[in-house]
Amino acid sequence: MFKYIKSTVDPFVTVIIWIYYIGGYLFFFWPFHVWAYFFSANRELGFQKVNRRIYQSFFFVLRKITPGFKLHIPADVMAIQSSVIVCNHLSFLDPILLVSLYEKQKTIAKSTFFKLPVFGWLLKNSGYLPSDTSGYFFDLMRERIADMPDYLAGGGNLFIFPEGTRSRDGKIGPFNKGAFSIAKKCRAPIAVLRIRNTGSLFPPDKILFNTCVDTTISIELITTLEPAYDDEDFSLSRLIESVHIRYTDAL
Repeated sequence: MFKYIKSTVDPFVTVIIWIYYIGGYLFFFWPFHVWAYFFSANRELGFQKVNRRIYQSFFFVLRKITPGFKLHIPADVMAIQSSVIVCNHLSFLDPILLVSLYEKQKTIAKSTFFKLPVFGWLLKNSGYLPSDTSGYFFDLMRERIADMPDYLAGGGNLFIFPEGTRSRDGKIGPFNKGAFSIAKKCRAPIAVLRIRNTGSLFPPDKILFNTCVDTTISIELITTLEPAYDDEDFSLSRLIESVHIRYTDAL
């Protein structure tokens, strides 16, 4: 009986949530982006606020229709500001979950997404960064990085998944240095987060949500670092190694 119920609920939840995600934008949210584009005093911030509302509503609906799904975000995670956030990566849900938490948020997205109609327009106007720094994207990335110190100083967060891809086994893979290089350039603190169970609810390489099982998605603040970037003995590689060890110890 359980297998029959699950085989029915999994596709039902998947279809409903993606109908809501796409239909909700087309029939409700897009005017807010248009308003932000033409009338917001700060276009990027206006887009980021709308993005947050979109994904807050996404997770609200997901909680309502998904048996067994709970979401736990502690206050110390919600309170993070003016930081480069590094986080493990388990599912496509991870970036939209982090967007839903912070009114001011930027991240790095695949450069191919910037070329898509509508979605590329949203990414550019939200101030998000392309993953590629060559060709057309070189000037865009340079502009984004030049503005980043002021953005972070104003309370914004930049979140990055330093593994660069989703983990299939929950283990922490090698880190790319990009997030840490940006933090060094901006003299920014680093907030180290760990997401749990997004890969259980929406696994990598799967189409359907995994419902009807107890799944609590949570985020833990492992530590906050304020590296002494200007010290003569500061080492970016040692910083990266230190953060990787903290993840390993938290497993």
